[in-house]
Amino acid sequence: MENIVKLVAEKTGITEAQAQVAVNTVVSVLKDKLPAGIGSQIESLMQGGGSSNALGGISDSLGNMFK
Repeated sequence: MENIVKLVAEKTGITEAQAQVAVNTVVSVLKDKLPAGIGSQIESLMQGGGSSNALGGISDSLGNMFK
């Protein structure tokens, strides 16, 4: 997640502390709005525990949700 925080800070011109709050807020909203299994995959991915195909698993889980 550290890489994402740094990227957000860099792209927006805010401090890393502010970027950390923003990233945590987005992750929290995603975890609340998405099905439990997907929310936990996102959290794992953000904490660096996800595998290289973790996003593939998330997209598989979403199925036709956005069609």
